[in-house]
Amino acid sequence: MKMHEARTYQAQLTVAAARLKSVGLDRPGREARHLMQHACGLTATGLINCETSPMESGDAETFFDLIERRASGEPYEYLTGEAWFCGLAFACTADTLIPRADSEVVVDEALTRLPLGREAKIADLGTGTGCLLIALMKQQPGLIGTGIDCSAKAAAVAQTNVQRHGIGDRANILTFSWRDWTGWEDVDLIISNPPYIRSEIIDTLDASVKDYEPHLALDGGASGLEAYDEIIAMASERMKPGAWIVLEIGFDQAAEVQSLLEEAGFETISVAQDAGQRDRVVTARR
Repeated sequence: MKMHEARTYQAQLTVAAARLKSVGLDRPGREARHLMQHACGLTATGLINCETSPMESGDAETFFDLIERRASGEPYEYLTGEAWFCGLAFACTADTLIPRADSEVVVDEALTRLPLGREAKIADLGTGTGCLLIALMKQQPGLIGTGIDCSAKAAAVAQTNVQRHGIGDRANILTFSWRDWTGWEDVDLIISNPPYIRSEIIDTLDASVKDYEPHLALDGGASGLEAYDEIIAMASERMKPGAWIVLEIGFDQAAEVQSLLEEAGFETISVAQDAGQRDRVVTARR
């Protein structure tokens, strides 16, 4: 969609919001404003101040390209390159999952199992943007962290976020499979949001997920439990006694993941729910 260059910012916003509304988006006006700010490099105040001014044709073309991509289902966070999690802004690309509020309970549960005011070492398996690791480390300055991802592109995004949040002196991002990682015995707590969607379910997901988010980070194999099988087996053999593991799960996987942990000899197993009252985290002690 390309609008006439003489139209004002406000007029272009009206057209863009109507386009987003036509495809059923919940907050078309708000998304249109934020995408315009992103396209034009404007703050919220800057946009208000220039609403009655004509929009330059180059900016209009960039803006309406974003609007059409959003109308086609591309996630807002990939369009802007940024997502919010635990009150922090994270760089986000199509090489990583989009951080979601449902996962914030993972950070909450991990915090309650770490010693306050003392140094501890943590690791995040399949770190993606690094949002779990970084949010946890920002809330507890005594933590030393390692983020691990088998995708070099995802690891690069996590490294960008480590630098953005000023924890480069105590956070290390590695491009590894957790199968090849050798630091299991050194950490006091492991967190992970591993792939947990059954392979046969992927094609039934919302288009904004199945068509845009990386399947490597979504697909948990035929059972949806393949990553848990691997992580729990290795953790049971290599983690030091007393260390904790905090795993994000699908809403219907609590009993199965609990069973895997019990069979592997873990103790103090518990389940926590997200803000929507869905099972979201299983926690256990080695």
